[in-house]
Amino acid sequence: MKILLLRPNNKLFTKSRAFLHAPCRPPYTALDAFMEKLNNYEKSGVPKGAGTDSSDGFDLGRMRRLLHNLGNPQSEFKAVHIAGTKGKGSTAAFLSCILRAQGYSVGCYTSPHIRTIRERITLGTTGEAVSDKTLSLHFHKIREKLEMAVQREKGHLSQFEVFTAIALSLFAEEKVQIAVIEAGLGGARDATNVFTSSDLAAAIITNIGEEHLAALGGSLESIAVAKSGIIKEQRPLVLGGPFLPHIESMIRDKAFSLCSPVISASDPGNRSVLKGFSRACQVPRQLCDILLRIEGDFHLFIELFDLQLRLLGSHQLQNAVTATCAALCLREQGWELSDTSIRAGLQCTYLVGRSQFLTSKEADMLGLSGATILLDGAHTKESAQALVDMIKISFPDARLVLVVAMANDKDHTGFARVFLSLGCLEAVCFTEVDIAGDRSRTTSSSSLKCSWIKACGEIGGSFRDCRTAKYELIEDQHPEPSRKMECESILLVEGSLMDSIRFGHEVLGAKSGNKNGIIVVTGSLHIVSAIVGCLEA
Repeated sequence: MKILLLRPNNKLFTKSRAFLHAPCRPPYTALDAFMEKLNNYEKSGVPKGAGTDSSDGFDLGRMRRLLHNLGNPQSEFKAVHIAGTKGKGSTAAFLSCILRAQGYSVGCYTSPHIRTIRERITLGTTGEAVSDKTLSLHFHKIREKLEMAVQREKGHLSQFEVFTAIALSLFAEEKVQIAVIEAGLGGARDATNVFTSSDLAAAIITNIGEEHLAALGGSLESIAVAKSGIIKEQRPLVLGGPFLPHIESMIRDKAFSLCSPVISASDPGNRSVLKGFSRACQVPRQLCDILLRIEGDFHLFIELFDLQLRLLGSHQLQNAVTATCAALCLREQGWELSDTSIRAGLQCTYLVGRSQFLTSKEADMLGLSGATILLDGAHTKESAQALVDMIKISFPDARLVLVVAMANDKDHTGFARVFLSLGCLEAVCFTEVDIAGDRSRTTSSSSLKCSWIKACGEIGGSFRDCRTAKYELIEDQHPEPSRKMECESILLVEGSLMDSIRFGHEVLGAKSGNKNGIIVVTGSLHIVSAIVGCLEA
């Protein structure tokens, strides 16, 4: 593999319109001002050991005291609590849509958000983000209690804790029939882990991976312990998976100790099949079957043929299976959920920044007429692999340009290794965006480039830094390759976000007239947020 390290040419890296460099921001509110005074670990990074059941862990006691002062709103409705390394948000979205399709009033709480914090809360039967007016009115109703709590806890309450409390309080006020709650970090010490057995309809653990390793104890085993902290006595647990055998045994042992029945989406009796892919009317969908037959503590059965899912990839099919298992678990408990509603809910589920293709109109708004642009917030090697697998299945002949920005606490080299396994990369453009509204956690584009060079060396490639008529030759390095790579050369470029996307458009246009070419914007949901901000300006 040859990797060309390029410096931008003025003709290719033209100045973008001002609004593309400065995306609009939502209106500043009293809630925003209040939240900015609190600790924001999404901006500063999570402390080591914060999610563990230890002296270093988050203090769940202060969350319980806060909710007590708000009247314990979490006890006013039934909840489904979701933990896991990946897939929590998608599983929550699938299950919420299923419940809404049946006509239930649903509260859904997820994180992080793309453009506005309101996206974390959806209410009612529509699935739309809570309105500014509704959120503002509720905040002002409980503001005095929130301020007293912040003072009492001597400033230790975080943004996530306070906003979680606001969401639960709002769900109670709006009298939702059921709430679907995504854990933020881990499970045992997470601010969402405030439900008792009588509050909980079911717990879900999607999978176990290495993300937030330091914050969750340093091993897969410690992460499994943290995630399994959401299991409650005699309440059913739905497992997504697949899990490593010893990790699944750990979780099942915890469930057994609490007399909690276990339902596995990866049960041998289940079958899910990805059959094809369609881009009819510019709305990509994957065609698949979900066939579930689960015996044991519950007897669950459903056959859903020819589902058309808007969330793409085998990992999203697995999330859909997990949500379907949860829906069947609720149905076994007496919740009315028809097969028709389960099908309708799965098929209408859509999330910004997860395998999201921009429309031709949106591409035109960015000045990239004819470009195919895919937004996906993959930021770990596992989610990168899921994205790569989706691209291989859905677009086997596509030529790709990646535009990458990442936070500084991610495995950049591992992320790079996954994409370097693709044989269709034309270029990788490195850029920088704010992480949670700040640059303190942003990885520099030059550091990202170094990680990709390192990954190339690890898998046995070669790279050279050059300029032709457009690019100067700086150096030429040829490490001894350990194995033959499929792709002859990859261009590595640093630039601003929009310049990088425009460069990718130029590269694909020069090679293939933009036919069978895809610009993939990835590495973080925050880079997705920046693109969405450009479109909303």
